[in-house]
Amino acid sequence: MQIEIVKIRSGIETAFFTVRIVGEQHTLFEKFIIENQTKYPNELNDLKNRMHVIASKTGAREQFFKMDEGNPGDGVCALYDLPEKKLRLYCIRYGCVAVILGGGGEKPEGMKALQESEKLTEENYLLRDVSSAITSALKDGLIEWSSDGMEIISHLDPIIIEI
Repeated sequence: MQIEIVKIRSGIETAFFTVRIVGEQHTLFEKFIIENQTKYPNELNDLKNRMHVIASKTGAREQFFKMDEGNPGDGVCALYDLPEKKLRLYCIRYGCVAVILGGGGEKPEGMKALQESEKLTEENYLLRDVSSAITSALKDGLIEWSSDGMEIISHLDPIIIEI
């Protein structure tokens, strides 16, 4: 499978990217929005507002994320939600300056581990694979971060990586 890294928002503090699986119309983040817009419009607005604040004012501080949602060191986390909120949005955090958004879904009440939800497990493990592929592409010199960490530099246009 191949993925394309797509920049979707940039502010003075943080840049947001997402992933499109090559051959699919929508990015992972767009799919997340489409899947949840009817049932959770207020929570989606809250997430978009939080992204705006992170991008333009605060940066991607650790306190805004539920850390360690993936394998040790892979950066997979979830954009922090309040306990009463139902949505979980997985992402990869690169310090305070870059976030790659994946997908996610509804976190049922009382659910303790993501493995209790087939949808959340699928979305989380896909992002773990994305993180691993990005790490390999960085090591192989196919891509690199700009000096400010807010751009992905590559001779590839679009930036397509094999998972």
